[in-house]
This record gives sequence, C-alpha cells and structure tokens, in this order.
Amino acid sequence: MAIIVGGVGTTHVPAIGKAIAEKKHDDPYWKPFFKGFDYVHYWLARTKPDVAVVFYNDHGLNFFLDKLPTFAVGAAQEYRSEDEGWGIPVSRSIPGDLALSWHLINALVADEFDVTMCQDMLIDHAVTIPMALMWPGPSWPVKIVPIEINTVQHPLPTLGRCLKLGRSIGRALESYEQNVRVVVVGTGGLSHQLDGTRAGFINKEFDALCLEKIVAEPEALTRYSIHDWVEQSGSQGVEFLNWMAMRGALTGSVSELNRNYHIPISNTAAATVVYDNKKEAERKAA
Repeated sequence: MAIIVGGVGTTHVPAIGKAIAEKKHDDPYWKPFFKGFDYVHYWLARTKPDVAVVFYNDHGLNFFLDKLPTFAVGAAQEYRSEDEGWGIPVSRSIPGDLALSWHLINALVADEFDVTMCQDMLIDHAVTIPMALMWPGPSWPVKIVPIEINTVQHPLPTLGRCLKLGRSIGRALESYEQNVRVVVVGTGGLSHQLDGTRAGFINKEFDALCLEKIVAEPEALTRYSIHDWVEQSGSQGVEFLNWMAMRGALTGSVSELNRNYHIPISNTAAATVVYDNKKEAERKAA
C-alpha cells in the first residue's frame, strides 16, 4: 500500500531558476530563501519518498488560453521541459509513474472529477524549480505525477473544489496496492500580483492567516470566493489553489514540521513548509 509521508509547499518563481544556475545561494538577497530548504532536504533524506505528486499551474508551456483544462493529470513515462523565455536553463526530464497516474485518474473519474488525461505533457518552472529546490543534487531520486490546476483563465475552481480534489487523490493513494512512499507537493504563491495597478502587491498578514489555517482548519479558507482571494492575495495569489489540493491529499493527522516565509522574491511572498502526515495508529504509538 502507498504511504503518504507528508507534504511540501513551495513557491516556483522563475527567477529562482536563474539564481540556482548562477549559484547565488549565499547572495544576501537569496540566502534567506535558500536557507529555508535546509530542513526540507533533511526531511526528504529521512522520509525517502519514491514518488512526488505535484499540484501546479501551467504558465502557457503545455496549455494556453484557447485550451485550458480546470484539472489535468499527467500519464506519461517521462515529462520534458522546454525554453519558456524566462532566461532560465531548460530543465532535465523527469520520469513519470505511469501505473500510479492511471490509478489516480480512474479514482478521480469515479469521484466525478472530469479530468484531462495527458499522455504527453510538458512541465514548466512550476514543477522543475520545486524539484531543483527539494533535491539540489545532480539527479532526482523520485518519479512524479503532475496534476495541473487552472489558475489563469477565469472561471477558476474554488478553494473548496481543490481541497476535495486533493482528498480524492489522498483516498486513491491509500488504496494503491504497490508499496511506494509518496510526498505531495503544492507549488506557487503566496500573495503576489505581477500586473495592473496593484503590481507588486503582497499581503503578509493574509499569508500568515493562510499558513495557520491550512494545517488544522483548511475548510475555513473555503469561505473565500476566488474574487475575495484575488482582493486579499493578488491576482497571482490564486496559486494557493495548488496548496489547498496538496493539503487535501494528506489524509492523516497533519502537523507543521517547518516553515520559512521570506519577502520579496521577485515581487512574490515566498513560503516553504513541510507537513507531517501521520495515520491515527502512528500518532497514538508516538
């Protein structure tokens, strides 16, 4: 049976990829951000996941405004990236877990989620930068199942719908018969707006509220409409939908193990969190 070892939430700002390529980890501007991953590296080395289920939003590399699914699940043997025009190096490919992908797709459809199934899928910086941050070595020790959530073209899915999507994924992982260890990743955000009259907008207080509520009371955040969320978090702050899905997929007793919050990284509030996911029997034994 699959074991969900926990969750990781992280930003995916393109400028991070350039900073990694230029080895700016100790640069005064970047050091507080990169230091936030010290615990992530320790935790991943200890939990040793085999697969990462990654909730992310595509930025026009695989989907565009003419064809943009609300939810899409990768079902490929390998996921490639290409030049996105951000000035960051093109990432190496990442192997997929095809059997797990189809198991999740079947479970989602049975739960009445009408997902797009992608047997050929390009992944952009929203996947590759978190991978490089979590596993900074020369190779990535996990396979992935990428799950895209539309955060670009309105109408967007609600926070509640994304939480339910994650819960469906969590149940499907629990029913998976192969012995794999799974980390669930939510990428993007937190508050930021890159365009319009509020360009540069960051809401530290609202970010703090979200980081508190998502651990033990994620349902409290579902009372916000998408329009409310844009007002509070900026037009690109809706990437928090990926975090809601990640949190939904954690089916056990969830606790925050580590948190780093740093502003700004390229006009974005950058948060890094690690969540433990203990089943009830494990919690009582501890």
